[in-house]
Parts: sequence; structure tokens; C-alpha cells
Amino acid sequence: MKLTRRQVIVGAAAGAVGATGIYELVDQFTGSTPERANAAKLLPEQHLLDGVRVVNSEGVDVLVPPLHHEILTARITAGRGDLRAAQAELEHLLAQLDADYTPSPAGLGVTIAWGLPYFHRLTPDALTRYLPHDRRADKPVLFEAERFQSDPFDTTLEQNDVAILLRSDTRAHIDDATKRIQDSKLFTLTSIRRGFAGGGFEGGQSLPKQLAVAAQIPGADLIPDTSELFLGFTSTQKAGLGPGLIANHETLGYVDLRGGYFHGGTHMHLSHISEDLEAWYLNFDFDERVLTSFRTGLTKVKQGAQTVAQGPKDVSTRKDLDDGYKKTGRFGHSASIQTTSRLLQDVIGPDGAVYPKGTAIPQRADFNTLDNPFAFSSQPELDQMKSEAQAGVHFVVFNPSGDDFERNRLAMDGVMPDGAKLEVAARSRAQGFNSVLTTTHRQNFLVPPRRHRSFPLAEL
Repeated sequence: MKLTRRQVIVGAAAGAVGATGIYELVDQFTGSTPERANAAKLLPEQHLLDGVRVVNSEGVDVLVPPLHHEILTARITAGRGDLRAAQAELEHLLAQLDADYTPSPAGLGVTIAWGLPYFHRLTPDALTRYLPHDRRADKPVLFEAERFQSDPFDTTLEQNDVAILLRSDTRAHIDDATKRIQDSKLFTLTSIRRGFAGGGFEGGQSLPKQLAVAAQIPGADLIPDTSELFLGFTSTQKAGLGPGLIANHETLGYVDLRGGYFHGGTHMHLSHISEDLEAWYLNFDFDERVLTSFRTGLTKVKQGAQTVAQGPKDVSTRKDLDDGYKKTGRFGHSASIQTTSRLLQDVIGPDGAVYPKGTAIPQRADFNTLDNPFAFSSQPELDQMKSEAQAGVHFVVFNPSGDDFERNRLAMDGVMPDGAKLEVAARSRAQGFNSVLTTTHRQNFLVPPRRHRSFPLAEL
């Protein structure tokens, strides 16, 4: 690939500053931010972001994600005796951010999620009384993460007290929030995870393309110019993401709220996954990338297309999945997950909202990164930190419960809820994306509603 003079200069700068310093170049690439709503509502659900714009991409409605993302993971500095004071201080800090920034991509989205180590150490009795319970799985909605069949044996199962997700079109807004959180002394940071998404819907090169090229990632020149994410296909189709309150604990009836403290809350899974872009683009031609990403037998996708419709009428059934596997010995990523991540019948939510059969349940907030695996780690040897940039994704997804997430992740490996298994070798190219993805870290979290976002259960 022949680089432009600008790319050569940026690439040299990226090489000089390493994986972390590459983010200093992000604002130089973004230009004007996407057009957004001037005002947004502060929703009761802190995992939902108002003011997200919808555009049409190749005939499909697509949500335009925030350009910049950052996740802070941390341990709590307060002990039990200090918890109420810490709760008040953190709520004041978060309220100030709410007042200073519109709660939308144009301003700042803040989502704070809590891990089992926090609850077990500081609020164990209240957790026993109030932790929602998954009716289908007959277990709590929050439990320890586990390694899956296609995960490496050394995937780290993390033990953070808290994870704070920051989202904005403006990098400076995130930097300000991070500084305020660090200055509060309420947390000892264990990691900082940075990344980006989109930028190509307005025309011109997307952030993932520009930054991968700038960081000289192998295979970067093969990413489509306007690709929302590194792997080339549009990920935020409106019909492919859970709508409205569907991922709330209470909406689909999967969960017993046990008193209602966490009404309006949800479950969050967080993982870091490295991506082998060179293998993806050189070993898989376009047609195979389509059937790997979506489903076998999908033959009418235009060469070079990035947005492939995944609405309710396009959903693969279990029979479609089994038939495709029998014919080809492989299965597509979407086809396997859609058997567990889409509604099998119409559902009416507690608020009267109608969710038709085929509606997506998970609400994803994942984003690309050049972290390797993080921008900062308090334990670099354990986290196997490296200075060179690495293409990857910080995967963030909200589900009604931890079991609902696990059903989808197991299906990605061909393991169905009824125990049936589509037998393919772990991490083979027959197993969806798994041959080019490597998960390095995982953890599950509970996201309380906004009213209980600060040190949940401390007052009890």
C-alpha cells in the first residue's frame, strides 16, 4: 500500500508514542463531530444514551455511535464505615457531570457498573436480600465470569469493584470526567481502556480505518474506508440492537426483582478481545467474510457492502442454523447468536411497549481499540501489557441477566440452550469470528438504575 504524506507523518508519530499515544491523534482525524440533538433526557436507566442519531446506510437504519469511548476499572478506597460518605460524594460528582454535559453523544454519557467484589466485601447482607434472580436459570443475575470454549486457557477473569463507561463525540469531555473521578480519591484505578467507533457515516474515512493505518496495524490498509469498526461490517443497525427498555431486568419477565431496588437496572459484560485484521482480510475473501459474519447461504450480498440487513425478517431460526451446519460444516456468527438473542415470540413490556418476535435483546456498546490490552494497567505484568498498538475491541453489552449474556456467548461457540452442540474445532474458521478473535479479559457487572448508581446498597 502506498501511504500519503500525511499517513507517513502520522504513522511515524504513532510509532514514536506507542499504543497509548495514538489516541492523541484522534481529535485531529475527527474534524467536525456528527450532527446531534441539542438536548437530551437524563433517563432513569443510566445504561441508555439519549440523542443518538439514526442514518440510512445501504437502505438500513443505523444508529450513529459516539466517536470516543473510555472505560475506567477500579478498586474502592472506602471501607464499610466510610461507605455512606463515599456514596454522597460520588453522587455529587456524577450530578455535576450531568449538569455540565448533555447526557448524549454531543455531551457525555456516564454509566457506572459494579462487580461482585464490591458487593461481597462491602454490602454482602443487602446483596443477599436485593440481588435480582434469573427465573429461567434459577440463579442470581450477577455471577462470576467464566472462560468459554473458544477462549484461550489464560483469559483473565477480572475482579474489579467497579467499571465506569464514558462516551462522547468530544475527547475533552471524557478527559474532564476521568480527571474528576481520579481527583475524587474514591477509587484506585486498575485499568484505563480507550477506543473509538464510527466517523465514516458523514463521508470520508472512519476513525477505525484512519487510526489502524496510523498505528501501522497489519491489514489496516484492507479495512473499508468508511467502516464503522475494524472488521468491515456495520455493527449498530437499529434492528440489530435491543430497543428501548428491553435489556432492563424487569422488561421481559426473565428476572425476579426481589423488592425492586434494581428496577431499571441491567447486567453488563465487559471483555477485551484482540483482532487479527491481516488474517481476516487476507485469509477470508469477501463472500466468506459475509457467511462468517452472518450466516451460510447468504449469497445475494453486493460485493463490498458494509451494511447487511439484520432485521426481524432476516433472523436465522434454529432450523436454519442446523440445516446450514449440516450442509457446510460451519455456521455464521449472527446465525448462531440470533437463536438466543432474538425474541421467539411477541412480548409486551410492563409499560405496554410491544416487542415483536425477532426483536434483538442485547444492547451493545462495544468499540474498537488499539490498547494492548489496555491504555493503562495497575498490574502490567499480570495483564500482559505491551507497548505496541494492537487492533482489538472492548466489548460492552447490556443484557437482562448474566445468564442471558451466557446463552448468547455459548451460542457463538455452537452450544445451544437445550444442550445440543454444533461440533467444530474451537477457534476454527468454521466457528464464526472465533478464528481471528482472542479474548484476553472478562468480567460481569451489575448496572443499577440512575437513582442507585452511587455505591448501590450502601444505605441499606
